[in-house]
Amino acid sequence: MSDSSPLPPARLHPEAELARAALATPLLSRAVRLARWAGPTTRVGAGGELVEEQLPAAALALGLAADADGAADASEAWRVAVDTGLVEIVDEEEGTVTAGEDLAGVASGSPQDVLALWLGALDTALADASVPDLDDLVDILEETGEVDFSQLDWDPEAEAEFLEGVLGNLYLLTVTEGGAGDEPVPLPALAASMIVPDDMGEPTDDVLEQVSDAMLKLDDQFRLLVPVGLVEFQPVDEALMAEIEEGEGTTEPDAFDDSDVTRYGMVRLTPLGLYGVRARMIDAGLDAPLVGDLADKGADTLLDGTSSFPQAAAQAEIEQWVARRQPLVAARELLVAARGADAGAPLRRLRCQQALSLVGGEAEPALREVLDDAELGGLARVWLAEHGAGDVPAPPESLVFWLTVDTIAAQLALEGNSDELQGLVEGLAAQHRGFFAAAWKVDHPATADVLEAMGRLHPDKKVAKEARKAAFKARSAQGG
Repeated sequence: MSDSSPLPPARLHPEAELARAALATPLLSRAVRLARWAGPTTRVGAGGELVEEQLPAAALALGLAADADGAADASEAWRVAVDTGLVEIVDEEEGTVTAGEDLAGVASGSPQDVLALWLGALDTALADASVPDLDDLVDILEETGEVDFSQLDWDPEAEAEFLEGVLGNLYLLTVTEGGAGDEPVPLPALAASMIVPDDMGEPTDDVLEQVSDAMLKLDDQFRLLVPVGLVEFQPVDEALMAEIEEGEGTTEPDAFDDSDVTRYGMVRLTPLGLYGVRARMIDAGLDAPLVGDLADKGADTLLDGTSSFPQAAAQAEIEQWVARRQPLVAARELLVAARGADAGAPLRRLRCQQALSLVGGEAEPALREVLDDAELGGLARVWLAEHGAGDVPAPPESLVFWLTVDTIAAQLALEGNSDELQGLVEGLAAQHRGFFAAAWKVDHPATADVLEAMGRLHPDKKVAKEARKAAFKARSAQGG
């Protein structure tokens, strides 16, 4: 995920709903139960961990078996209780503990208090997920008789950064229009997003091997992140895992078909996970907007802010903004903000039209006030006609051409050379004989750029050449 690219806005579930989900996660709920279970006789070691002889009792308090697995789960839950302040160590020498101040907030605190506790639990879970497989450590110990961490090829910072990057890509796939959304993502595709360069065509065998290794590592890590409620995860099929480890399986995304893609593992962020990853992004200094962030801002901020939003997110943001204002007041503010001759102005006017489509007939006076405005008169006539208003003056030809150039400039900024824009270009050239002869004279800052784009997009070579000639004339007339 590129730090320089703006993130699309996310839509989060209500905080009360997220807080309930947080308290229901196995990891945090167990930590809370152990914090309430702990008493004067509870003893911890020098690092705050439960002493070994108390682990079976802790496991039983959680409804777990008093075996090695139960002890491990109890130990992890206790560590979360300590890390989040649900329990506090009152005497390090004696190893005694007491209930922490935050424990009361579980029952009586706000949703924000609960979510803060959950974020602390998430920190612990992510730290655990970045630790190498301890089985490898045991193997090294058995072979050499000593622990040499260098043999693990483990860089803690790199491991944590890799996992954060994976979660960032999963977040981006979730919030991007046309991305995964609420659908699970195949694990190899997620691993490939971290390994395969964007400009690489066919992945090399070496790169595919790296993807395979990353996929297996992520399989281990996501298993550890399920109990904290960050993800819903379908692990890699055990039989396929054996094939991959023996070098017989493939992780190349293009090799999947619908029948076996799920065998490679599938993962999606839960609503709570989306909240958690976004919170970590904000802590890291990234701008991770939410739908609704602009609802109380001015129209200028709304139009500029939504310029980089996907269409559905922009629509949702604009709907919230309009809903908070009187139609006439909103329309006047939008029209003032839509003015300008800068490069971003055409897209602002397109977003303005999008917003004006949501206001009712009460806004009509605001649109009539700008009928003679060179930049707004065209869109005002369109709005009035769509709302069945009478006595709307016909636009001069110059205004029609100006509005056409402005609209195409906005579409170029929004979508680039899209199929929809190509269709618009073809339609304009077919409907208006002599279009290019008149269009190059349009007094709009984007005239030359729009005509050049039309030359690129039109499939008819003769028409495309005509568009390029018009662009040359426009640029010469503008002194460029």
